[in-house]
Amino acid sequence: MGRGLFICIEGLDKCGKTTHSTILVESLRKGGYDAVYTSEPSNSEIGRFIREYVLNRKRRIYAAVEALLFAADRAEHTEMFIKPNLERGRIVVSDRYVFSSLAYQGAAGMDLEWIREINRAAIYPDLAIYIDVPIDVIMRRFRGRGSVMERREIQEKVRRIYMHLVRRGELVMVNGNRPIVETAREIRRIVSERLNLKCP
Repeated sequence: MGRGLFICIEGLDKCGKTTHSTILVESLRKGGYDAVYTSEPSNSEIGRFIREYVLNRKRRIYAAVEALLFAADRAEHTEMFIKPNLERGRIVVSDRYVFSSLAYQGAAGMDLEWIREINRAAIYPDLAIYIDVPIDVIMRRFRGRGSVMERREIQEKVRRIYMHLVRRGELVMVNGNRPIVETAREIRRIVSERLNLKCP
């Protein structure tokens, strides 16, 4: 294949990103492709810090600090994991990427262009898929865990930004409010079309 293919899966919390990212990787492997799974925050020290001190808080930290931490983790993740795997010709499937920062920190009032600027070290994915699930369904899946990000008003703002990115053509939207097998089948179809374009 030469350089590999970089795919990211995006969406609201509890939309099924992790499930569909792992299903996609397994499906690609069964099809003979060298595919690897990764996620954000990463497993680096910065990523672990984000999980402990940003995502598991009841009260949200200043959104600019949030955005800078995610950008730092993403820059390291890109250089240490994503680029080396792409150079080996692998398909890298990332559970969240830069679009999550645009959506979540953008929903907190940060300027989208500023978020793009601080993420210049992040490479642009070959394909970005957004799994859309209604807010009411998302809220039922939270089951009162109470994470700082899991509030209806935040999720509604996040979804509006994701839909804005869909309209701009940066994300390909997939309906996630149906049986897992149907959503997974559509995601694989979209990925297969992109692979066919890359390797006719």
